[in-house]
Amino acid sequence: MEETPSPETAAESLAALLTPEGMRLLDALGPYREDGALQQISRLRAEGFAPELISAAMTQSRLRTAAAAKFGEFAQHMLFTQDGLEQATRLSVSAVHASRYVQAGVRRVADLGCGIGADAMTLASAGLDVTAVELDETTAAVATVNLTPFPETRVVQADVQSLDLDGLPGGRPEALWLDPARRETAGASRRIFDPEAFSPPLSFVEALADSGMPVGVKMGPGLPHAAVPEGCEAQWISHRRDVVEVVLWFGALARPGIRRAALVMREQGHHELISSEPFPDPDDAPLTVSEDSDDAVPPIAAGDVVWEPDGAVIRAGLVQDLADRLGARLVHPRIAYLTAPGQPERDPSTPYARAYRVREVLPHTVKVLKTWVKRHRVGTLEIKKRGTDVTPEQLRRQLKPSGPNRATLIVTRLWDSDDQGRAGERRAVLVVEPMS
Repeated sequence: MEETPSPETAAESLAALLTPEGMRLLDALGPYREDGALQQISRLRAEGFAPELISAAMTQSRLRTAAAAKFGEFAQHMLFTQDGLEQATRLSVSAVHASRYVQAGVRRVADLGCGIGADAMTLASAGLDVTAVELDETTAAVATVNLTPFPETRVVQADVQSLDLDGLPGGRPEALWLDPARRETAGASRRIFDPEAFSPPLSFVEALADSGMPVGVKMGPGLPHAAVPEGCEAQWISHRRDVVEVVLWFGALARPGIRRAALVMREQGHHELISSEPFPDPDDAPLTVSEDSDDAVPPIAAGDVVWEPDGAVIRAGLVQDLADRLGARLVHPRIAYLTAPGQPERDPSTPYARAYRVREVLPHTVKVLKTWVKRHRVGTLEIKKRGTDVTPEQLRRQLKPSGPNRATLIVTRLWDSDDQGRAGERRAVLVVEPMS
């Protein structure tokens, strides 16, 4: 775990930069390179810059370079804290948030717990009147710098849990956005997972929504279904195949009749699966295959298609909905892989899952797999797994891949029929090749 600077150290570091000399130095550093950092520090010392200023500038240079993945070219004109960067919303995802407020006809919004100001920036870019509230003094100063291009946006340093909304600059907002802190920062930064341990807690957000205020709140994607409040829309979002968050939308920001959704953001566009149904019971298997049935289940064979659903689809409990769309079934009642015979009626490509063609089905034994890898001269081996206790890294070491060829293995459990037509569970390894 990375040590978090003390509030005093962070404030002093930022103060050193917030001078004409400090900002000129920072902007002149360019992209951070670890292998050139010592040489750059030595050069700056020789030029007479104070060690404290050099340290502050180099830290911000490193954070700006890391932030490019979330903010693109905008990162080179922003300031960051380590925790603020890690929790900040990606720019393209925050644009999705802002569009909700625009579509709902909201004009004035308060960003409660704005962090470094990432969402506030996008809300302001969408033409909304934004008041950003942040408790931490240093983080509020960073947000103020980042929001400088939006002179109508205000930053208030205050505790959101004791905030008088009517007393905010510009008056009471029409809607709220929250991104609760989900890290402990006493000594070392560490994630927390209990929604009531967030700052502010989920119950505080629910109370705001119960007052009639339209509210959107960003939560970690692992939020259990049981923790999702009644009366809101839960929208899981994946960005470039990475599940980044679930947003709970309350009041006028929630879409009528939608209880849960999976928004899949790709370079080619955005795609969304939605459902008005309650979340599946975790003790049930709401799938097309029953563990209690002796009905014959076609075994997976070479030439079949296997889909790996996007993480947002899985988190939102929409795997069965996707199976129905694809005309597929699950490989096992409790494992989120889908399959269909070799020539499915529909095009196997879908934005909601990766499609693979099965080349072979192998027994789940290291000896067989090692022989297969050696015979096929596989040197680059991708191992995927669900429903087993296999550790891909450990299995890869056991198989000792070596050679010019590539292969993808899916290690999982299957629910299909034996030679006598009796359905049951077996462990297997699918050798697959990507189709999408």
